[in-house]
Amino acid sequence: MTSKLRILHCMRAPVGGLFRHVLDLAGEQARLGHDVGIVADSSASDRLTSIRFAEIEPHLTLGLELLAMSRQPGIGDLTAATRIARYARTLKINVLHGHGAKGGAYARLGGRVLRDRDHPVKSFYTPHGGSLNVDLNGMQGRLVLRAERVMREFTSGLIFESDFARRKFDQHIGVKTTSVAVVPNGLGPDDFKPHTPNPDAADVLYIGELRDVKGVDVLLDSLHEIRKTRPVTAVIVGSGPSEAELKAQATALGLDCCVRFAGALPAAQAFPQGRALVVPSRKESFPYVVLEAGATGIPLISTNVGGIPEIVAGTDTGLIDCDDRSALTAALLDLLADPTAAQAKAQRLRDHVGRHFTVAKMTSDIVEFYRAA
Repeated sequence: MTSKLRILHCMRAPVGGLFRHVLDLAGEQARLGHDVGIVADSSASDRLTSIRFAEIEPHLTLGLELLAMSRQPGIGDLTAATRIARYARTLKINVLHGHGAKGGAYARLGGRVLRDRDHPVKSFYTPHGGSLNVDLNGMQGRLVLRAERVMREFTSGLIFESDFARRKFDQHIGVKTTSVAVVPNGLGPDDFKPHTPNPDAADVLYIGELRDVKGVDVLLDSLHEIRKTRPVTAVIVGSGPSEAELKAQATALGLDCCVRFAGALPAAQAFPQGRALVVPSRKESFPYVVLEAGATGIPLISTNVGGIPEIVAGTDTGLIDCDDRSALTAALLDLLADPTAAQAKAQRLRDHVGRHFTVAKMTSDIVEFYRAA
């Protein structure tokens, strides 16, 4: 390492894949000897969030700062950005890295304030979906895109976790002359523990939010079709706004005897509950659950959306079209008929993920981009 960086990561809600990415990145940067801090929303917290912050905080030489950050755009954003700029100036930060729409706004606005006051700092932005998922036809969507185009002018570098996200950002907002890097999410050594299903594991496992965009309704329809010719069991892990609707669908299809809704669980606890993972999503960015599945070696059936093709590229793990019930049913029947072949394919994907998607490589590439931007 040529010199130690002083890095402050900014995010609003510490949840989901974005939260994991920040913790993994900050932890590895700290391990490499950089001074690292995190700023996040003080109101978005639960028991699991508190545990994860407690685990990372001893490694943050620049500390953990929790501020009030509103979900909706408003005057409070200027207050938050000013407070972050003041905090970063006190800590003599030279890299501000924003994650998600709000975190990205705070990092770039704060960086602009600091540069106006002759404090040298670079501001980086990783959308993580964020502004890429707004409704472009709505008033809020138009305002977000307009704000993104303004902030693009004082962004030192854009970092995307997939080429899919980069293309989408360029299509809606444009990267212009801003420095750009595509750095995929990575996994740590613990993620590569081999998949060992429980003795009573279900044939099929789903892990994720329960909402329309995740396509769980398509999975339930396919399970109903499969049961016409053979028995099958499934576990649905997750929670969300569509939970009651999906449970009602399962009941209506006569699946209560073979489909269990297990609630939200960490992926590591959920994987042993199934013998194969299905990701029937209609939209995704670069989902950790697909990476994690690949790392464990659990057989995988996934839709061909977002950055998922980039994860399996160069392997014989095929993908199916979203909303294609017939294709999902056929893929499940093939897997159930020949689990040995499915397991061999999963092992080849595991080897591939181990070569290309690690936290160490992700962090090295991002730090190198900080320096080059």
